[in-house]
Amino acid sequence: MSCAVPAAAAAAGGSAAAEGSQQSHEEDDRKVRRREKNRVAAQRSRKKQTQKADKLHEEYESLEQENTSLKREIGKLTDEMKHLSEVLKDHEKICPLLHCTMNFVTVPRPDALTSCLPR
Repeated sequence: MSCAVPAAAAAAGGSAAAEGSQQSHEEDDRKVRRREKNRVAAQRSRKKQTQKADKLHEEYESLEQENTSLKREIGKLTDEMKHLSEVLKDHEKICPLLHCTMNFVTVPRPDALTSCLPR
């Protein structure tokens, strides 16, 4: 009979070991699933980050083009302003209205203008 007790204890211990093995296997499965889920989430995060960086780069390129275009327009407008200033200076030298003595008299403007115009 003493031999039967260790056999029963061994059988009970064997089932406990099997349960432990099964628990360990379930924990491993959970770890694998968690790692896979984490890997997928990390991929999604990296993809989102890359898309955001690409969008920012496109916006940068667009703003650079707009900036270049605006600088060109500023240059053209500056040149036009210089040209028109020269035209105005040249005109002021010969303008009869600016040299007319009647402009200094307090007379209604239409009369002053007609009296100064060349005939």
